[in-house]
Amino acid sequence: MAASDPRRIGVSIELNPHAYDPAANPELFEGVLARRLVAFLIDFVILAVPVLFVAMFIFVVGVVTFGLGFLFYGLLWPAMVLWALGYYGMTLGSPASATIGMRIMDIEMRTWYGSPAYFVLGAVHAIVFWITVSALTPLVLLVPLFNDRRRCLHDMLVGTVLINNESRTAMLRESRRRF
Repeated sequence: MAASDPRRIGVSIELNPHAYDPAANPELFEGVLARRLVAFLIDFVILAVPVLFVAMFIFVVGVVTFGLGFLFYGLLWPAMVLWALGYYGMTLGSPASATIGMRIMDIEMRTWYGSPAYFVLGAVHAIVFWITVSALTPLVLLVPLFNDRRRCLHDMLVGTVLINNESRTAMLRESRRRF
């Protein structure tokens, strides 16, 4: 850079367009909403089963220690939150960009501009999901019915989109070509 050239100061921000267009690629969004609900239920079971076993273990310890072990129930709530955040962060931050339930249902999470999810995004997505569901339960379930990408409110707030994974998308494209 020559001394007479202007210097750039600060951070440049490039706004990328949406990577996934439902009009150009409808197979990316076909059936995602229903399979997303099933994936949520699978993930809920995966999260709940270990917590139930720990709660039963604390109960047994509480009975054996004549009530002293019941104090461990105070640690159960923070442990549940950490378990859920770790689960969503690790699974959504994995190369598949999907939780176990999402993998079973052949869907994955991407940023709105097409990048795979990462650990912090997965954890923040879970936090924003639980906050929006707690505050706006009936309304938050209606949001994906009124947009082309079937994005929920927490997806819009965090900047993510759920799409069919590559294998399901290829299968849907192939079935469209045949008909």
